[in-house]
Amino acid sequence: MTRRGISRRKVRYAVVGLGHIAQVAVLPAFRNTANSELFALVSGDPDKLEKVGKQYELEHLYSYDDYSRALSNVDAVYLTLPNHLHREYAVRAAAAGVHVLCEKPMAVTSADCKAMIEAANQNHAKLMIAYRLHFEAGNLEAIRLARSGKLGTLRIFTSEFAQQVADDNVRVREPVARGGGPVYDMGVYCINAARYLFGSEPTEVFAITGNNGDQRFQRVEEMTSVIMRFPEERLATFTCSFGAADISRYALIGTKGVLRANPAYEYARALKHQLTGGKKSKSRTFPKRDQFAAQLVYFSDCVLKDKAPEPSGLEGWADVRIVEAIYESARTKKTVPLPELPGKKTRPTINQEIHRPAPGKPRVVHAKPGSREAA
Repeated sequence: MTRRGISRRKVRYAVVGLGHIAQVAVLPAFRNTANSELFALVSGDPDKLEKVGKQYELEHLYSYDDYSRALSNVDAVYLTLPNHLHREYAVRAAAAGVHVLCEKPMAVTSADCKAMIEAANQNHAKLMIAYRLHFEAGNLEAIRLARSGKLGTLRIFTSEFAQQVADDNVRVREPVARGGGPVYDMGVYCINAARYLFGSEPTEVFAITGNNGDQRFQRVEEMTSVIMRFPEERLATFTCSFGAADISRYALIGTKGVLRANPAYEYARALKHQLTGGKKSKSRTFPKRDQFAAQLVYFSDCVLKDKAPEPSGLEGWADVRIVEAIYESARTKKTVPLPELPGKKTRPTINQEIHRPAPGKPRVVHAKPGSREAA
């Protein structure tokens, strides 16, 4: 509960930031929930704020300068801001007793993550990081298969995640030091998948970056390839890129079988699996669902029933510290060891599946898609 308590059965949200993902996925998702209410919007663009507010028939519209006033009228915030602003806006919300659902990556540095966790704990606010795939049927089925023994002993994880990012997108405008670049934006999906499929934390990381000289990549690298060593001598490798054709896939390879997910990380398309063991192979398609509504339903339930959310702030921090190690390795050209992750770690289970039908396409105001293909 918040400092005011929630007597009604809906959690009132302010969505903070009205970029493309907020408008095409987050805002429409509220219509697919019974326990979450879109109550307020916060944006630095007055024209966008007015038009989007009118589209959703909202009266509570605030500039970033009025963020404190927004916090006084809601129970929770959904942060869809640029990565380097996550810490400030999450800490301010928690200090006001407002619960925080924050887009991934959680923040830019481990210090930022720790500050967010501490602020939430001190003010009895819930903090959840928006790993939407933790509630998606295909992804949770992959976790179940990984734990079932059908693949034998797990040995290898490999993944590729790429897109052609638009020239003016914030993900290439902001330098790595402010959370720009493909690892913060796309690599966290690969890192997170390796961690929950192996069910453990990596012990060391090695990484290398590449840049073809394209004008887009003046402040960030074009692509990064990573090797992560896990306990029991398992290896996870992935490459993420802002300068290659669309791809979103992984393979989990055991001693007896292989699970391939392609696409693996999407929200706008159906997810597909191919399970191979011996000479047998079978495919399965998981229809497109509203993954954003699912996580809203889950987080609001945690608020209303005073439950600790998974994925928590610790889950977000676990990925960010690996991102930091990746860039350190790429800079030093050395393997970077990872200390044991402090705190009790929980992982997604099949019980977290929440099914909400796929939403329609909303009208988008002053917000461009991040990739050239989507433009």
